[in-house]
Amino acid sequence: MSDAGSRPAAHKWVVAATVLTGTIMAVLDSSIVNVALPNMSGTLGATLEEITWAVTAYILAQVIVMPITGLLAARFGRKSFYMASVLLFTVSSMACGLAHTLGAMVMFRVLQGFGGGVLLTVSQAILRESFPPEEQGIAMGLYGLGAVLAPAFGPTLGGWITDTYSWPWIFYINVPIGVLNLILVARFIEDPAYLVREKGAIDWSGLGLLVVGLGSLQLMLEEGERNDWFHSSFIVRLAIVAAAGLVLFVWRELTAERPAVNLRILRNICFSSATALGGVLGFALNGSLFLLPVMLQQLLGFNAMQSGMTMMPRSLAMAVLMPIGGRFYNRLGPRVLVGSGLLVSSAGFYMMSRLTTSVGYWDLFWPQVWQGVGFSLIFVALSTAALSTISKPSMTAATGLYNVVRQVMGSVGVAVAATTLSSSAARYHALVSERAGVGIVGTQWIERMTALMASQGADLMTARARTLRVLNGLIGRQAAVLAYNHVFGMIAVLFVLSVPLVLMLRHGVREVEAEAPLD
Repeated sequence: MSDAGSRPAAHKWVVAATVLTGTIMAVLDSSIVNVALPNMSGTLGATLEEITWAVTAYILAQVIVMPITGLLAARFGRKSFYMASVLLFTVSSMACGLAHTLGAMVMFRVLQGFGGGVLLTVSQAILRESFPPEEQGIAMGLYGLGAVLAPAFGPTLGGWITDTYSWPWIFYINVPIGVLNLILVARFIEDPAYLVREKGAIDWSGLGLLVVGLGSLQLMLEEGERNDWFHSSFIVRLAIVAAAGLVLFVWRELTAERPAVNLRILRNICFSSATALGGVLGFALNGSLFLLPVMLQQLLGFNAMQSGMTMMPRSLAMAVLMPIGGRFYNRLGPRVLVGSGLLVSSAGFYMMSRLTTSVGYWDLFWPQVWQGVGFSLIFVALSTAALSTISKPSMTAATGLYNVVRQVMGSVGVAVAATTLSSSAARYHALVSERAGVGIVGTQWIERMTALMASQGADLMTARARTLRVLNGLIGRQAAVLAYNHVFGMIAVLFVLSVPLVLMLRHGVREVEAEAPLD
């Protein structure tokens, strides 16, 4: 690929459209499958617990391949590697739709995840290089539209496709888009002039430790809630393997002459700070995207489509503000944008931590709008600042590290949200039950309700039992609302605690040709 400064202005937009097509496909397939799992389980003869491996396999493969995209791109050539990944993603998507057994589905989802992980990482590096320094915010705003909005729209789109046609079509729609993307990549994407093809020995030890450590960690996060976390010997073994594998991986990569993953990039304070904040964003975004649909369906009785429409304000706010946020990057810098975004997002989650049992659509509308505003400011400025002091030869490796941290922390967010919700609900249920059964008001309510039941023809014992069931249902609803409020409040506090990291971000709009300073 030629330098951005010598490329005609129109060409960068064609390149952007080309790589964003791959980004949207890859991100969409991490969430579009979720609503189709019940239908898939019936067709494939699997239980609902078993069919979740169709989701786990995809995310697991993405997490493993992201950190090594820099190595593979340098070895095979970035354009060839990217095209091979598009082809792998497209063919495996077709295979997923044709799968008739759970084993086949999981295998093809792994292959699809390998392809999708590369598309996510390399497309960000290509976008970063295709736009001049003064337009880096715009480039990352475009990337954010695909990387952040696609998961939000995925469940709604997946529900509509599954209801209107059938679940295989959530995979088949990738085929024509993938073919088009392949043609566009072949025509408009070129290897950058600085890329040096490396044919030396591969750090197989580092790669093996990466697969074992990161794979075990991701699997532990995906399966922990279902297996009651560390009460399960399976989860304990995964935790031990993950810890040992990752510690040995870091040691190996920092001591190897030619490491598989260049962890030395993390010595760049600006990049490591932005990566940490990206992890916070992934934690909050994925955790809330998991919690909100569950809350809407449990407390309000919404179906998947209605839940998706209720969550639309946040997505629309992000869609509108991300390109605008990119234009303000050079004027305001990352510290102002990211700091403001953290505080605005915190305010949005604080508003959601004050919900009551009478929660309705408009109680969720404005908090989500403010979250969308905050996420937009954070994502665009953070992505731009993270890569602003990274040299071009290290760009693909850096985007891999940045994205894998955000992906893993997203899984941590889901795991923490699910576990905290469950434990908080039990605690609040016990607390509310104790208060409801003690005192004049609680006793009087039980007596009046029992009398009402008895007046409708039930004997006294049956009336009492019905009254207690009604009371338990009301207590359960109140406890659930308090549990959701607790988790949303935790996320609000997390954003505030992350503000000091903003001080280590740099503006960095110049084009970095040489290796960035690593101090």
